[in-house]
Amino acid sequence: MAKYDYWITEEGLIELEGMARDGLTDKQISHNIGIAESTIHAWKQRFPELSESLKRGKEVVDRQVENALLKSALGFEYEEETVANSGAVVKTIKYSKPNVTAQIFWLKNRKRDTWRDRQDVDTNISGSVVFLNEDGIPD
Repeated sequence: MAKYDYWITEEGLIELEGMARDGLTDKQISHNIGIAESTIHAWKQRFPELSESLKRGKEVVDRQVENALLKSALGFEYEEETVANSGAVVKTIKYSKPNVTAQIFWLKNRKRDTWRDRQDVDTNISGSVVFLNEDGIPD
């Protein structure tokens, strides 16, 4: 029985998708299932269903991170439970203000033309060069 036999079954594909959804990289998944990273890359080429399973799992967690980044950039309300001196549980609505770093990251990636750090500088120089002697007189 080949090592990949289990991983291309419905159960194996679901397990791989779950590992990817948990945020594991191909390298970590390879380690967990006892193969070299190069082997999982070869399997992805050989078995499209395996590749699709990993992609589906990664898309879920990527979307969750995108949503969390946007939420952080815009600011959000959340509920927090604390225990008062009387022992009663008190629910408080708190506000997390917008995160400037998340805003910058979002804008630099979504609106590159407007928000990138790189500046275009014209380095073309026209004119001539005049060399001066020790007395400051042109040669």
